[in-house]
Amino acid sequence: MFQAYDPGRTAVLLVDPYNDFLSEGGKIWPRVRPVAEQVGLLDHLRAVVAAARGAGLRVMIVPHRRWEPGDYETWDHPNPTQRGIMERHSFARGTWGGEFHPDFRPRPGDVVAREHWAQSGFANTDLDFQLKQHGISHVVLIGLLANTCIESTGRFAMELGYHVTLVRDATAAFLPEMMHAAHELNGPTFAHAITTTDELTAAFEQAST
Repeated sequence: MFQAYDPGRTAVLLVDPYNDFLSEGGKIWPRVRPVAEQVGLLDHLRAVVAAARGAGLRVMIVPHRRWEPGDYETWDHPNPTQRGIMERHSFARGTWGGEFHPDFRPRPGDVVAREHWAQSGFANTDLDFQLKQHGISHVVLIGLLANTCIESTGRFAMELGYHVTLVRDATAAFLPEMMHAAHELNGPTFAHAITTTDELTAAFEQAST
């Protein structure tokens, strides 16, 4: 179904575009790579971001906490992902892995939200405030991972009253089963639209004319 996106009220939320996730040599790339290559993740991320900018939509980067020494070590309840980050030092601040992939670095006019500690880009950050200050009502989620940060951010967005779009081939996960759960089982319970990059970019192009 065609979905209309008002460029002045729509933002693309690019979640966790770090080298550790998206680049050869990244700490988590080997786990993401099979699904990422199957869906054409990097090309589709580039296409969505370029189409959004071309149509005058806001691009907001929604980054995970960059690991620093001592993170999570004294917490009462670090989750399994946080324990893994503590061991691997994923997205470590001041390292190449903790830098944004060169194709997805912020440009003038983009907004970089405060870093999220767990999976939702909204929890304990300024993302909701930034969206409201920019008059955004519709959010399009792309990036990583489909069944964790994308899903958690999308669910939270829905709870806050935003229109939520998921993009099947502009995200990835560690296993095909996780992608299936994200888009076929869980996504329909909170997302207002679940689409593909080709459908989305066509809608952006139409919105800008």
